Amino acid sequence: MPPLKGMSALKRRKTVAGAFKVADKSLVEGRTIILVDDVLTTGSTAEECARTLKQAGAARVELITWARVVRPSQLMR
Repeated sequence: MPPLKGMSALKRRKTVAGAFKVADKSLVEGRTIILVDDVLTTGSTAEECARTLKQAGAARVELITWARVVRPSQLMR
């Protein structure tokens, strides 16, 4: 997968679509999974990971992130 830095939200979603797989569904079936992402930019990667985990049978997917990228226009709200 190419680096996502500098890509628009739409391009990021398209790039990560189908990029993740669960090798052993028995490890996630019925469980709560905690994803850890260092920086949340558009959320595309986290959403695709969560979707993949839910399709593999995860009961719930939670996200912990250390930082969030905010566009300057969002700061004025």
